[in-house]
Amino acid sequence: MKLGFIGTGQIAKATILGILGSDLKINKIYISQRNKKISSQLSKKSKKIFILKDNQEIINKSNWIFLSITPDVGNKILKNLKFKSSQTIINFISTIGTSQLKKYIKVKAKIVRALPLPPIALRKGPVPICPANKKVKIFFNHLGTVIEISNEKLFTNLWCMTAMMAPFYENLNTLSEWLSNKGLNKVDAQKYVTSLFFAMSEDAVANSKKDLRILIKNSQTPGGLNEQALNQLRRSGFYKLLNSAANSIFKRLNRV
Repeated sequence: MKLGFIGTGQIAKATILGILGSDLKINKIYISQRNKKISSQLSKKSKKIFILKDNQEIINKSNWIFLSITPDVGNKILKNLKFKSSQTIINFISTIGTSQLKKYIKVKAKIVRALPLPPIALRKGPVPICPANKKVKIFFNHLGTVIEISNEKLFTNLWCMTAMMAPFYENLNTLSEWLSNKGLNKVDAQKYVTSLFFAMSEDAVANSKKDLRILIKNSQTPGGLNEQALNQLRRSGFYKLLNSAANSIFKRLNRV
């Protein structure tokens, strides 16, 4: 199979790195030169990767095309590109839905929206796809854990959670800096905090079929340190602000 990537940002890079580290049988990967630094880095990773200057040439040579560009770029260039009905198009674009994309490509190709995140480079994390597609599911299950979403409106809601990556890392950074300011070596502080939250995340995933409030309850003791920290954050409105941020992202996504 021959893959083509229109756009070479961080998500395209992470996806390609995940592919290279997997056991997927890929003959060639064609990438655009839009981000010269990333495309150059990727081309050095494998002889299967070829940099092409023209997006149309990428499409002409590929069985599957991955659209990994910003909405503004997509609205500008997609209508001028020619796709084939035999191709599968994987859409990574946040605010260009399936109905709009169909108008741009003008052929009855298979279109699947997908939502990979940077950990896909490590072949970890969820990969929601919409609609369900057996071949696309098999492909992304080599790179993470596929979640099939039948309703595109529900799929769009998941984009709100992707906006929480930077806040999550800011939490880690804030706590790491707090430890560093108390005298702990910066590298040790970051290693401790990231390992701590990684372990808690793994525990949460292992218990994800249960109500998460059970984990909240079990992590506290009456009058204990966790109870104190949780109550203080609740009183400060921390979690209400988190919910408010998610609502703001939701409104932004649904305005487009």
